[in-house]
Amino acid sequence: MSMSRRVLLSSVPAASLTALVAPLRARAASAPAARTAGEPRDAGDDAATLLGNTLAIFAGTADSNSRADVAGKLAAIESTARARLAAMDTAEPGQLFKGLDLGTSDTNLTTSFQYLYETALATRIPGAPAGTLSGDESVARRVVDGLALLYDGYYGDQSAGYYGNWFNWEIGISTHVTKTLLLLRDTLAGYRPDLTAAFVAAMDGYLRNGKNGDVDLDSRFHTGANLADITTNRILQGALLGDDARTSKAIADQLTVFATIDPYDVRHGVTDGFYADGSFIQHASVAYTGSYGTGLLTRVVQTVRMLDGTGHVQGDDLIGVVQGWIAEGFAPLIFEGWMSEIAKGRAVSRTTTGYADVAVVVEAVTGISAYTSADDAAALGGYVRFLRQTSRAALDPRSFVSPTTVARYADILADTSAPARDLVPAAHHAAFNAMDRTVHRRPGHAFALSRSSGRISKYEYMSGENLLPWFQGEGAHYLYLAGQDQTRAFGIDYLTAVSPYQLAGVTAPVETRKSVPELYGTAWYDNPALGFTSSSESQNTYVYFPLATNAFSGGATLGAYGTAAFVQSDDAAYVAKRAGLLPDDFVVYRNAEATKSWFMLDDEIVVLAAGVGDRAGRAVTTTIDTRIADQADTVTLTGRLHDGAPWSGTGTAPLSWLRFADTGQGTAVGYAFLDGFARGHGGVRPTVALDTVTRSRRTVRTANPDTAVTKQVFGVRVEQAAGAPLSAMAYALVPNATEAALASYAHGRLTVLANSTRTQAIRHRGLGLLAVNAFAPGSHHADRLTLEGPGSVVLREDRDGTVAIAVADPTTARDTVTLTLHGRPLRTVTADGGVRVARIPGGTRVEVTTRHTYGRSLLATLR
Repeated sequence: MSMSRRVLLSSVPAASLTALVAPLRARAASAPAARTAGEPRDAGDDAATLLGNTLAIFAGTADSNSRADVAGKLAAIESTARARLAAMDTAEPGQLFKGLDLGTSDTNLTTSFQYLYETALATRIPGAPAGTLSGDESVARRVVDGLALLYDGYYGDQSAGYYGNWFNWEIGISTHVTKTLLLLRDTLAGYRPDLTAAFVAAMDGYLRNGKNGDVDLDSRFHTGANLADITTNRILQGALLGDDARTSKAIADQLTVFATIDPYDVRHGVTDGFYADGSFIQHASVAYTGSYGTGLLTRVVQTVRMLDGTGHVQGDDLIGVVQGWIAEGFAPLIFEGWMSEIAKGRAVSRTTTGYADVAVVVEAVTGISAYTSADDAAALGGYVRFLRQTSRAALDPRSFVSPTTVARYADILADTSAPARDLVPAAHHAAFNAMDRTVHRRPGHAFALSRSSGRISKYEYMSGENLLPWFQGEGAHYLYLAGQDQTRAFGIDYLTAVSPYQLAGVTAPVETRKSVPELYGTAWYDNPALGFTSSSESQNTYVYFPLATNAFSGGATLGAYGTAAFVQSDDAAYVAKRAGLLPDDFVVYRNAEATKSWFMLDDEIVVLAAGVGDRAGRAVTTTIDTRIADQADTVTLTGRLHDGAPWSGTGTAPLSWLRFADTGQGTAVGYAFLDGFARGHGGVRPTVALDTVTRSRRTVRTANPDTAVTKQVFGVRVEQAAGAPLSAMAYALVPNATEAALASYAHGRLTVLANSTRTQAIRHRGLGLLAVNAFAPGSHHADRLTLEGPGSVVLREDRDGTVAIAVADPTTARDTVTLTLHGRPLRTVTADGGVRVARIPGGTRVEVTTRHTYGRSLLATLR
């Protein structure tokens, strides 16, 4: 099928992307007929088609709404609208809806417009059952009156507006208002014909991060998912006004989000969007596929549907781009219907996370499948069924935006002509180098790793969300086990119950940090005189999503195997404060030190860490793993000491291996301690803990309900005392391990070849695999290989003597990386462009051009 590689559009200038606008074949059975080729385009017809398509997206059609599958969605729309009317009935002075005080809260104003939209929607449901609000003009006029009240009292006067968050004024309010104007256009025409033009003019006026009331592609605010939101609104506004030029301009602007970001040829200064390796970035440096990425996916699929059958519609190649996003960007991050925590930014702290995130993807996949080839539609349908079959949470289609998609989803589930199948293999290694993320999958588990660098932020905090984020990009990992309900293992309860200093995989100083609201009494550092406002660039750089300062973050990928590594560093704020660039009252935190590698294989993830500690003399904790279990679950902790004696329980001990088992969830993870670790080499020994923790979900997000979460929190970690020397450690995470497997673990098949701040390397004899991460310049020797660092190599030798090699530059700064294989000289079988192989006395020299590869692995096969 044609989904294995995304169509690359980065070579197309943004100004020329309008040339990609071409008629799209109307494939959906319910879609209007496409215009005959060469037939003159009528802007009025296009606007009517666009508005009709959009109404069908949000309100459904008579055909879709007559189906039993859709009844639950329609009932939810009706119930929501009646609840909003009741809130309107009981509103107090200064409110349109009860509990939403107006005049100083931009969030309450946005929510009030949302409630008006939800009420209006119920009045425009084609084929709705008798006794519902559909067709009730008195309710429709009540919504119009509400629009007028908000406009006159709280929105129309732009000198009084635009307080709080820019997003509400430029995107949130406009999204709800524009859809409401569409739904009630007939009522407005005969009742308040002035409101549509007045609102659109005001929406243009509030577009203050744009240019002359329009999109500005050079604005840091008009990028990625935000740009898709703004342009979708403007497309619809153009149709409502009969302004074809506005619609065409908005479409041309939105087309720029389809361009693959080339970090070496940035257009309009924009680094937000999808990269060639499937990474998605928003806010310039935040890994965000699971939140802003899903928002972008939703918007562009809706735009495809809105424009179908018009002269504006997008070409087939753009549909292919969306398919590539799904297959290469989203699917690797989804394990058994759960969206990984590693690519959600501050959204990781929300209560609706994980399975709900994937429901958004499923709706988009269902929607776009109507516009693909038959083969691709079958593959996408098979993926939807696969997610339904493997997810531990039943997807509720009532959460879908569109009733027509609910109907199509039911059809896909009923279709057995194509097998249910994932879009990525069960054994798969996805290196999202552009966003410092890695996902390693095997049939029984998925391992997701989050790092940071001078290119990618350590975390994202904003608007009171993700209050305790400091170590989420410091090698934090999430080990998802097959068959497990991930809401019981991760999600909001994991973030709530687990100490932010003891996230799995993290090395952190033993200290107490304060959240931004605790430090400054507001949701940001407020110092306008020095350039710190709620949405200033300084706020972004030093408060909301500070970059790390290390260059080395990445690794090499060879088929379904891979390595990742990084050098832990201080963040940009700490470095700036030390340089005297930040005010005295601005609080910064110094990091601990560590150089780490992860070698991701079949049955285990091998982790090497060196230079671990703190030169400032603080105590440091390295968390090998942390897992949570329900309070009622039976957790057993068993292991064996280095001298062979059995061990169980908690405490500090010279363990050879440890096994965590949660009988309530039927899961287990093993930990094998390698290379002298079991003997307490360097003064470090693992400490095992199992505590019961009760904490409020509001601890991590101010808007979360004050709901207490009680969990058993298991941790295995290394605790270094204050003033202790820097240490090294080596261990393996073994998913789904049995005690017998752990007892026989390693036994000659796995060797740690090097573990220092210069070089980390392993050899796995069972796989014929050698992997090396070299962090410093100069020669690095490991087994039969010499690598001129810095760089990463994975080498695998088959029994017939064939040697496969993957080479990468995790610094993204080197022009070439060179290695030598000692022994019998080898000849080239295959090689990527930029890989040069030379036979030399006593071996083979491989020189790889890594310039402008942005951490991507280049491959060669030798024999």
